[in-house]
Amino acid sequence: MGAGERMQSVNLTNHFLIAMPNMVDPYFAKSLAFICEHNEQGALGVVVNRPTDMTLGTLFEQVEIPLSKTDLASLPVYFGGPVQVDRGFVLHRPVGGWQSTLAVNGEVGLTTSKDILQAMSHGEGPAAGDVLVSLGYAGWAPGQLEQELKQNAWLTVQAKSSVIFELSPAERLGAAMDLLGIDPASLSEEAGHA
Repeated sequence: MGAGERMQSVNLTNHFLIAMPNMVDPYFAKSLAFICEHNEQGALGVVVNRPTDMTLGTLFEQVEIPLSKTDLASLPVYFGGPVQVDRGFVLHRPVGGWQSTLAVNGEVGLTTSKDILQAMSHGEGPAAGDVLVSLGYAGWAPGQLEQELKQNAWLTVQAKSSVIFELSPAERLGAAMDLLGIDPASLSEEAGHA
């Protein structure tokens, strides 16, 4: 491999991906994704601004875990992405010590094991304001995300967990743009196509 062939290596772990207005993929149009892992095997993220009609109360019923913490029951379950949509992914802070957690950074973890749901059901897991439960995730094959960035499909910015956990779903995309210092109205459909 010649020096010119090697792609610029970029690690977008703990970054937001902001869908550009020209994003036509219905899974990702107007979406804000949080990248939990990015390496030579590809990237894994969760869309954090697409709540579904399902509540955590319903999800807990489906996995047969009684939910006694009522403040969690009304929280929405999110569409996390088109991969493994029948599996739950829990984005939370603090990272904690669950069976199967990917520590995104020192503060946020992505857990796929049921023990976190069981703890949440009786008030021992992350608090309602520190958790986002999604069905499915967004996955990119090796080099695919880099290719999409080259095609101006996404803007990227270092993530802030407060955007995910302290703002309403409708506010998150705009807040991520604010981190970049961009006014959403200034993004035209033609952005990046010189």
